[in-house]
Amino acid sequence: MDAWTITIVCVVLFALGLPIVLTMGLWVVAISYFVVDLSLANMGQTAWYGLENFSFLALPLFVLTGDLVLAGGIARRLAAFANSFVGWIQGGLAMATIMACGFFASISGSNAATTATMGSIMIPEMTKRRYDRVFAAATVAAGGTVGVIIPPSIIYIVYGIVMNVSPVDLFVAGLLPGALMVVFMMLAAFLFGRFRPGMVPPAEGKFTIKGPFETAWGARHGFIATGLILGSVYLGIFSPTESAALAVVYAWIAGVFFTRELPFRASPRVMHRSAQINGLLVPIVALSIVLQQVMSLLGLIEKVGAFVGAFGSRAAVTAIIMLIILLVGTVFESVPNVIMTAPILAPAAYAVGIDPVQFAMIFLLGDTLGFITWPYGLNLFVASSLTGIPYMKISVMALWYCAALLIPWVLVAAFPWLTLGLLHLGR
Repeated sequence: MDAWTITIVCVVLFALGLPIVLTMGLWVVAISYFVVDLSLANMGQTAWYGLENFSFLALPLFVLTGDLVLAGGIARRLAAFANSFVGWIQGGLAMATIMACGFFASISGSNAATTATMGSIMIPEMTKRRYDRVFAAATVAAGGTVGVIIPPSIIYIVYGIVMNVSPVDLFVAGLLPGALMVVFMMLAAFLFGRFRPGMVPPAEGKFTIKGPFETAWGARHGFIATGLILGSVYLGIFSPTESAALAVVYAWIAGVFFTRELPFRASPRVMHRSAQINGLLVPIVALSIVLQQVMSLLGLIEKVGAFVGAFGSRAAVTAIIMLIILLVGTVFESVPNVIMTAPILAPAAYAVGIDPVQFAMIFLLGDTLGFITWPYGLNLFVASSLTGIPYMKISVMALWYCAALLIPWVLVAAFPWLTLGLLHLGR
């Protein structure tokens, strides 16, 4: 009864306008103190020890890489390269935005960094070209979801540690699913331009063979950074965290000495901006880690595990698992979701013959939908902060892209070779 009372109070406060982060924080503290009898000191220690993991060091490094790539003009060149392919189609700038998010994701490893960086570049450009601003914000938020699927990715490192799966295997397995996400979101942007022409301007210009070659040379430093990160990991030269440090060094050198768009004096300012972004993300992670403990003490983890295990066939278990991932992903940030939910669902998946790497991709692709769905879509918050557009308006528009992302998710669940094929070729 106490738990229900606290939950209802928190829901009412959220409906009255209390920010979702504070709402969840209030719920965690109240449940911890009044229901499961945890001390406030225990909550602080749980959050601290949960974050005290070497793998989390890659998070600020990937965020800093994204800011350096933006400040050094590399991200803008990647966007120009993407625009040279599809910018001449109606809705092409939105398609180019999603493609550019894919390119940037191969450097940054963070959904929030991808959304923030590409949003700062592409939203003003789409606004200038008379795209609907809510659609532009939703496009950037949706494009940012590939930031944790296209390798490198901090979530692969965390998942590998928690579930005893090789992060390098996840890096390989994520290539095709990440490409499918980009393709289907680009298709969604194209269809939106067809069905809602009033919100998307007519096409401008035309395609030329020369354009991609010229812009590819301008974007070369982005491609080199991607090659350094992925190559060093796949060849076993560096760990993913060390490769993130390598990316920071190269992005800084490229911006200062090659593109010369990052003044040396501006480096502290870029680092300060990265620290601000991490200051937004890390408290969310810490809060969710405490939430994991509370859910476990309430007995919810065991009940969910027993519920899933009651379904016998592979198709039924997969469907139930995907539904749970979808629901939980809308509430929790990706890292705590991995820590809390994956260990519960994985045994049931393994029992019906789902490969651990395939299950990882099913879990993580479903988890990305939570970045652009109410009530806790992190990418929606980032896009809202960039544009000043209310969070709920962007979340409604983002449902268009959510529908598109369901397709690659189902394909990955139905066809194991989409995640395991490249692994088998490399062995």
